[in-house]
Amino acid sequence: MTGLALEGIIAYPVTPFAAFAPGEAGGEHGSEHGGDDGGVDTDALTALVDRLIAAGCHAIAPLGSTGESAYLDDQEWYTAAEAALAAVAGRVPAVVGVADLTTRGAVRRARFAERAGADAVMVLPQAYWKLDEREVAGHFTAVADAVTVPVMLYNNPATSGVDLSPELMVSLVERVENITMVKESSGDVRRMHRLNRLTDGALPFYNGSNPLALAAFSAGAAGWCTAAPCLIPGPVLELHRAVRAGEWDLALEVFQRQLPVLEFILGGGLPTTVKAGLALLGLDVGEPRRPLLPLDRAGTARLAELLAAAG
Repeated sequence: MTGLALEGIIAYPVTPFAAFAPGEAGGEHGSEHGGDDGGVDTDALTALVDRLIAAGCHAIAPLGSTGESAYLDDQEWYTAAEAALAAVAGRVPAVVGVADLTTRGAVRRARFAERAGADAVMVLPQAYWKLDEREVAGHFTAVADAVTVPVMLYNNPATSGVDLSPELMVSLVERVENITMVKESSGDVRRMHRLNRLTDGALPFYNGSNPLALAAFSAGAAGWCTAAPCLIPGPVLELHRAVRAGEWDLALEVFQRQLPVLEFILGGGLPTTVKAGLALLGLDVGEPRRPLLPLDRAGTARLAELLAAAG
């Protein structure tokens, strides 16, 4: 297991969408006719990446689930990847999310990310037909063989339809040279303990389930992959500092203070809630793409209360 070793808070930006100007296709009535938008807003994406880095996040990971990657066509995906990587500009590591129903599509996106300057790719398998372990292993191996940057295996059965066991992920790390990391987002902290035991603590794994942040660090997670720094970077980074210092009482207090926000944004859908929260904080990143809908008034008011309480 060699290659890039990430540590700390790996922040997930949303993908901003521009609104159509009045008179354009879709126009001011776009929301009534299919929810049209003006495509990826690279200026807003650059501003968001800058904010995350200025706040102290340790890495940036565009085009994950929070980034609505599944709702982008190929050209939009390329545009967002290129803009995000240009904004990062080597200041911190950049991990680009790669997901596609076909292995060919995932390989194409991974190669583009590497050419555009990604330090690693995070690969999420997606399935229409149920995939067996042989097919999953072949998919990951093909993507890893197509690039030279490190590959992070991403297990998120709720969004991908594919559930990767700790044993399968460890076997891939052991067999494929540049598969070096795992992101575990099943919501089961026991899987993180299992990853730790199977590798005697040698495998860097990352928590992708916000409500498990403290438990994951306790289980040995090398980092926390999260969109929460878009809204509450201070508490998120404070939690990591407390954990690193071994100040577990402080870590618990900081975690409990931010937990209502973490639960709210997860429960309401990350693109929807994070975009609403960013608007509350003064950064307009547009609406989520249909079929996702903007947060309603009651939800927005509740989110504002939670952000204020979290500090």
